[in-house]
Amino acid sequence: MDEAALHEYALRLLAQQMRSVADVRRKLRARVEADESGAAKVEAVLARLREYRLVDDSAFADNFVQIRQQDQKLGSRRVRNDLAMKGVPQQLAAEIVEARYAEVDEETLARQHLERKRIRKPENEKETARVMRRLASAGFSIGVIYKILRQWDISTESLAALDGVEEEGSADAE
Repeated sequence: MDEAALHEYALRLLAQQMRSVADVRRKLRARVEADESGAAKVEAVLARLREYRLVDDSAFADNFVQIRQQDQKLGSRRVRNDLAMKGVPQQLAAEIVEARYAEVDEETLARQHLERKRIRKPENEKETARVMRRLASAGFSIGVIYKILRQWDISTESLAALDGVEEEGSADAE
């Protein structure tokens, strides 16, 4: 594929949805030769896209975080991990997530997440463990999760039974 066709393809990708530089680069590389000439074409197209401000990791990350926080009610850890999967540089992702979540009460956001997912107060240990895993995978801290469970008057025995779940959930979320 020549550079002009590659540029057109990149424009079609960006017309569909906002993408990170790494995502665009990955998709473009799949369309060119695997040698140096293909890599040069990809970088030339990316340079043009940057020049016209059609790809910008900072704007992408800010928009991504805003949607995940306001619409999906996800915790900061989950959003930071999702940005890393999208190829946004770790330092940039950390700065934007920290700025967006600075004024957010994590407990309130976690409660909104539960409400959005229609998750009710658990009735037994199995349901309690499920709620805990769901909140951990949504990116909320273990402290906030326990605080919510305690306010639901979950028995101490049920909370104690979650010690192993706590480690599983936090490993999944990271």
